[in-house]
This record gives sequence, C-alpha cells and structure tokens, in this order.
Amino acid sequence: MLRLACLIDRLNDRLGAGLAWATLAIVLIQFAVVILRYAFGLGSVWMQEALTYLFASLFMLGSADALRRGAHVRVDIWYREAPARAKIWVDVIGVVGLLWPTMLVLGWQAWPYVAKSVAILEGSAETAGLPAVWLLKCEILAFVLLLALQGLAFVIRGVDALSRPAPAVEGT
Repeated sequence: MLRLACLIDRLNDRLGAGLAWATLAIVLIQFAVVILRYAFGLGSVWMQEALTYLFASLFMLGSADALRRGAHVRVDIWYREAPARAKIWVDVIGVVGLLWPTMLVLGWQAWPYVAKSVAILEGSAETAGLPAVWLLKCEILAFVLLLALQGLAFVIRGVDALSRPAPAVEGT
C-alpha cells in the first residue's frame, strides 16, 4: 500500500512541477495584455480567457500537490506543538471526516454540470474566445479526484505509521 501512496505523491509532485510553468505563463500573458492594452490600445479576448484558464488550472490541478507538501492553509493553534502520533490522527481523521466527504459532495454536484458541458463541447461565449470551456470544467472533477487520491496517500501513510509501535520516550 505504501507503493500506492508513493505513486500518488509522484503523480501530484510532477503535476505540481509542471504547473509551476503555468505561473510563468500567467505572468507573461498578463504582461502582454497590459502592454497591448495601454501601449497599443489593443484588447485580446483569447489572452484574457487564457489567463482565466491557466489560473483555474493552477488552482484546480495544483491543490493536491499543495496538500502533499503541507502548503495549504491550516489552523495551527494546537497542531504545531502536538506529538507526531497525534498529528497523524488529526490528518487521518481530517481526510476521512472532512476531505473525502467534501470531495464526494463536490464531485456529485459537479458531475451533471461537467457532463452537460462536455456533451455540447461548450466553448467561449465570446466570438474570439477560447473554444474549450468544457475542458476547463472537466478540471473540477480532476480537482476532486486528485485531492481524494492525495487524501488516500495520507491515510495509507498514517495507518502504516499508527500500526507501528510508538517510539520509546527517553527518560521513562
């Protein structure tokens, strides 16, 4: 099972590394939009939509990697000082009690929305816009799947760690 957790981690790590380039693309496209708009008086719908697509992709596909690295927002009143086994329990209970139910509801609610978009191959409402809005909407389901899988990796590692005897505390 630990091999599965490593495989999930590797998937999200590589996806996160690839998405780092999306950040550069966002900066360059935004720079181009500003220059075209204010220096030449030109606007570009497809560039504006590309920014939206890239930013949404960065968030939707990069969230699982952020969770893997612990870069997500956490209320850290108690957790930081907690013993290692308590942290593991919090992570496992958090995944099973919060992450998975949330992803289940989100996936359930998003499915018809995404399916309808794919069925009609939904495109931009703008004539000069990007054609694949349906692909962007599919990222909602990818977000759900990637976060649920990263949660599974947490649970696998947590159960493995909790099944081992606790290390002896010095001085007892």
